[in-house]
Amino acid sequence: MFLGEFEHTLDEKGRFTIPAKFRAKLASGLVITRGIDRCLVLHPMDHFMELAEKVSDLPVTSAQARGFRRLEFSGAVDVEPDKQGRVGLPNHLREYANIDKQVVIIGLFDHCEIWNPETWQELKQRSYDDPEGRAEQFASLGI
Repeated sequence: MFLGEFEHTLDEKGRFTIPAKFRAKLASGLVITRGIDRCLVLHPMDHFMELAEKVSDLPVTSAQARGFRRLEFSGAVDVEPDKQGRVGLPNHLREYANIDKQVVIIGLFDHCEIWNPETWQELKQRSYDDPEGRAEQFASLGI
């Protein structure tokens, strides 16, 4: 289970350290790909394979399915953390998420997102500034 928010610095090779509490779940490998919200999504390998099977089952005749498949797979990289728990972010993913020297990793139960810290702060602040809007949004989800 992935929970929490962690800020890390990228080293000169574009690597960041995976939070210690996440490492056991990611030791056998992980996939990092583009997220919908200009962030990156970090999946444990087993979770990504489940998602990949669902996406592969979508009809190729659907423009939406083809678009999602392109977004999810074309920029994806599979990596294994090194002995210090570091993984590299390729330039194309860093550019997509506007990541330079710092990242924020947030746990979302079965996967993580990787954000530019300023973008993440802005997103959180907009949410915090509109508690009624959040309540309505959560109610519409049945929560």
